[in-house]
Amino acid sequence: MCVIQNRIAFVPKYRRLVIYNQLKQDIGTILNTLIERKPGVKKIAAEACPDHIHLLLEIPPKYSVSEIVGYLKGKSTLMIFERHANLKYRYGNRSFWCRGYFVDTVGKNAKKIEEYIANQLQEDKMFDQLSMKEYIDPFTGEPVKTNKK
Repeated sequence: MCVIQNRIAFVPKYRRLVIYNQLKQDIGTILNTLIERKPGVKKIAAEACPDHIHLLLEIPPKYSVSEIVGYLKGKSTLMIFERHANLKYRYGNRSFWCRGYFVDTVGKNAKKIEEYIANQLQEDKMFDQLSMKEYIDPFTGEPVKTNKK
């Protein structure tokens, strides 16, 4: 049977850093459970980063990628809000994930992508990509001046 490997990434609403602490393991467990429930879908690699989920999945041709992502995002939202009722009030309208997702079909570079997903958090910390502070203005290219009052 022919299966297609896909790299998928999706983010929580407003890119909130909710996946970081106590929810990280729970969200991972929920996504693993949902992936195991779909026959033929296999998880190769996964990482719950502070502001997004990164998955490498084998998806058989009988499912579309959008069907699998919709299933994962929809069902996981319900399960997250069921287990963590306080999040309903913070996120309102029962939407935990942002609209949309990123998907890339993997070919010969599957091993590299698997390594990237496994080492992504260390690379992010090393290059300080998790910081929201701008040191150089992206529009002018000049150093950002801080207003000290």
